Amino acid sequence: MHQQLRLRLDRVFIGQAAHCAGTGTATETDGCDSGTGPVGTPVTIQAADGTERAGTLAYSSWVTMQEIGETDPDTCAYNDFALVEIDPADIGDVNPSIPVFGGPSGVDADGVATGELVYSYGNSPLRLGIAALSPKVGIAASEVGGGRSHEVYTLTPGVPGDSGSAFLDAQGEAIGVLSTLNIAPLPASNGLADLALALDYAGTHGDLGTIELVRGTEPFTAVPDGVPASLSTVPVLPALPALPLPLLG
Repeated sequence: MHQQLRLRLDRVFIGQAAHCAGTGTATETDGCDSGTGPVGTPVTIQAADGTERAGTLAYSSWVTMQEIGETDPDTCAYNDFALVEIDPADIGDVNPSIPVFGGPSGVDADGVATGELVYSYGNSPLRLGIAALSPKVGIAASEVGGGRSHEVYTLTPGVPGDSGSAFLDAQGEAIGVLSTLNIAPLPASNGLADLALALDYAGTHGDLGTIELVRGTEPFTAVPDGVPASLSTVPVLPALPALPLPLLG
């Protein structure tokens, strides 16, 4: 699941993790020196009906940080965000609502506290089409990188293929996009690139101008119909935060 964002003049984008355009290995996680495809790279988007649509990489935090010579280590490590522009002919087929949960109702601007609930939906093919494994309810464990990354734990963690998935807080506000898979002391947790900070960076240093999140057409609900109780159970966290491992694909 990806964030949908809109620019003035009705240009519409899908938000994803910048590392999805990476050209190096999964262990290359520093956006300031990792290999990446350039802005303008063609992107194939698989629609819900199974057809393929054409998009274009319009912004990448990795590309931008390398172009301006970013040196802040937290920004280099955790500013993992990109925008894929949708063909105008396909804009009518895009809906910003998160499957199952609805929303987003806006952008979370103050981060998430430890113990706060989070919600997401993953589309990775590694789930073999088992729809019940896609909705995810979890809990925030910690913040790292000066708030640029939120470490969260869900009973069905984000796996390769889920990168860029939107995460919402208990008010339905967008927290960030799925970026990393973490290891002990919080096994199989995920790191989220903070969306508010990512959008601010893009607006300040990119060339697209002000970017606005498109709110969902369906209201957010934390207790949707049809989600098994076992997937809605809040996991119990270890006492210590997770350490980041390679980026997801």
